[in-house]
Formats: sequence, C-alpha cells, structure tokens
Amino acid sequence: MTDIGLKKIYSGKVRDLYEIDEHRMLMVASDRLSAFDVILPDPIVGKGEILTAISNFWFQKLAHIMPNHFTGDSVEDVLPQSVAQNLKNRAVVVKRLTPVKCEAIVRGYISGSGWKSYQQTGEICGIRLPENLQEAQKLPEVIFTPSTKAEVGEHDENVDFETCARILGKEIAESVREKAIALYQEAAAYAESRGIIIADTKFEFGLDENGVLTLMDEVLTPDSSRFWPKDSYQVGVNPPSFDKQFIRDWLSSTGWNKQPPAPKVPQDIMDKTLAKYREALDLLTA
Repeated sequence: MTDIGLKKIYSGKVRDLYEIDEHRMLMVASDRLSAFDVILPDPIVGKGEILTAISNFWFQKLAHIMPNHFTGDSVEDVLPQSVAQNLKNRAVVVKRLTPVKCEAIVRGYISGSGWKSYQQTGEICGIRLPENLQEAQKLPEVIFTPSTKAEVGEHDENVDFETCARILGKEIAESVREKAIALYQEAAAYAESRGIIIADTKFEFGLDENGVLTLMDEVLTPDSSRFWPKDSYQVGVNPPSFDKQFIRDWLSSTGWNKQPPAPKVPQDIMDKTLAKYREALDLLTA
C-alpha cells in the first residue's frame, strides 16, 4: 500500500493499523489472505472492501448490545481527500483500546477443530457435550470456547474457561462470555433469516480508557466465522462455506506442510473465493 501519511503501528494477517493520535487509529483491511495461519503470496483484489462492508453492517446492527470501536469520525475527517478516496471503502477510524488477551469463540454447531476435539475427548475446551453428536450438528445450546491470541504466523490455542479467567480476571472473562454469546445469538438468528447459518465465530474485545469492554477488530465476516448456506445444510456432512474453503481445500490437495511460504494459488480458485465473500455480503445486506 502506498504511504498514507500516518505512522503504521501494526500489521496483522489482514489488517493494518495507523496512528492518528493518542485516542484514535485508522484500521485498513487489506486484500491479503491467510490460510492455516500463513499469509498467501497473492492478494484477492476487492476482499478488503467486502470484509469492511460486512463488519460495518454488523457493528451497526449489534450496537445496542455493547459499545464498539467506532469513534464517529470518517476516513475523510482524518486523511487528505486524495488519500481518503482510495481508502474510504476499506478503512475505518477506531478507538485505541487495550486488547483483551483471549479470543472469544462462540459455537452454535459442531465443526472444525471443535469436531476434532469432540471425537477425541467428548469435550470442547473443557465443556462436556452429549454423546453421539454428528459433524455439523446444531449444539443443544450455544457454547463459549476461548483461545489464546497468537502472534502472526503462530497458532492460537484453545483453552477452557478457567484458563481464560486466569488470563483476563474472572469478572472480565465472565463479561466477555456473556457478551460474545449475546452477539452470536442475535446475529445467527438474523443470518438464518437471510439464508446463512453461522456455525461459529470469533469476536475480539478491548478495554477503553475507562475500562469499558468494547467490541473491536472485525465482526462476523467469512474470515472470522464459519458461514454455511442454509439451503444445502445437512447434519453429518461438512457443508460448503462462504469463506476460504476453496483455497483451504486446494492447499490441502497440494501436500503443502502448512509452513511458510505458501504455494501460489490458481486464479480460478481465488475468483471463486472472492465470489463467495461477495455472495455473503449480498445475502446479509440486500
């Protein structure tokens, strides 16, 4: 990305953060794509704008549940017009928060790493589940399964609630669990009415200067969630996702060891992935 006249203070798998002042940052969603915690060599052009549009939709829709990171400023308020024009659809002005050091993962269905853990132990993150559940089955109740936050290139580690409470403190951990479940339940009900099942998702929280728990980063995108098309959902079968599944499947088929560098992904696979992101946006916001 060209110089935007602000100091870059962080570069993640997808998002870059720039300092505006001591209270605000500019968060820019790039077109980078990561799979298996490795950033792929080629971007998916347009992905950052789609992710920003989906997140912005959910931040507004769920604002009554808890505060979020928006400051009320626009990109045009903090950047010269020529620069803002290029970034306005992929950037937002956000509060500078102290990140909560656990990722808040909420599951309504059993899939992915949760399914693997259940097959081995009958549990997910220390939560005992009923016997004889099938892959992709809806859980009897929504569960909170936190993970530790890893550095870029490292893998997050699933932990039980007691470990999360030791990391965050009991009061904050309980508040994170309560808010994450409330956000998921409302979003999942809405998405299902639009033809999308949100099987699970990851929220990130921070504390503002007054210690108020605040929703931040991204919300309920195909990057942070497992979206399934409702019309093809079937218990016992891992449904096709509205996310990076095309790319994950292709990468797995190559025999890649999931260590950097990742192989170059064919253009048709990239195009199919972008189309699924766009379909998710259209279904949710149309």
